[in-house]
This record gives sequence, C-alpha cells and structure tokens, in this order.
Amino acid sequence: MGLNRFDDDTAPAAVVRRQYLASAAGDLAALRETLAPDVEWTEMAGFPLAGTYRTPDGVTSNVMEQLAKEWDGWTAHDDTYVVDGENVVVLARYTATHKHTGKPLNVRVAHHFTVRTGHIVRFEQFVDTALVRDAATA
Repeated sequence: MGLNRFDDDTAPAAVVRRQYLASAAGDLAALRETLAPDVEWTEMAGFPLAGTYRTPDGVTSNVMEQLAKEWDGWTAHDDTYVVDGENVVVLARYTATHKHTGKPLNVRVAHHFTVRTGHIVRFEQFVDTALVRDAATA
C-alpha cells in the first residue's frame, strides 16, 4: 500500500488534520505549532470574529480563545478533504451551544488552507454567518 495523505507529518492534509485535532482537544500550543510564524488567518465577513489575524498567538488569542468565551463545546468536525498541492479544502461542520442564549449551533463550513514546509501559511473560512448570528441572538 502507498502512503496516504495523512502518513507524512509534513504533508499538507496531515498538517491541517493536526490543527483540527489540536483545536478539538483545546490544545492551543499544539495548534500554534501547525501555524507558520507569518500565518494569515481570515474569519469570514459577517462571522462574529470577522477579520484577518496574524501570528500563531494572534490566531489563538483572537479566534479560539474568543470562541471559548462565547460558546460551549465549539468544535469543527472535519470530514472531507480536497487536496491540490499546497491547497487543502476541508468540508466540515461547526457544533456548539451559545453560552448566553443556550441555542445550539450545527452548521456546515468550508475551510481553505495553504500549507508550505509543514505549516499553515493561510486560512480562509466560508460559513453561513446568518446561522451563527441566529444562535448567538436571543
């Protein structure tokens, strides 16, 4: 059997998969290790944390730590990977419960990662921001 896309630790899909596993485990140090020092991480316009964040610390403090303040159990469930060289598109699902409204969130999402030399250099999120807003609105 040949190598699959997750067998080589530096392969783009393997790096992205490690990022999802670290995020789901709440291991922000391991997540930061998957990110390039000059990473550009873009949360979609209309999303509560919309904007582009740079540096591994900037990403985790402005995105993951902020999500944890507003949502219980925020998880990105990755299920389908489409890999083209350094580009990895992941179809996934966000699940969580908003801490203030108590409303659940269950929404499909697409993530586009660019991976070079074993690190994520760029990320862009695509999500139905209206569903996220609805879950966060009383």
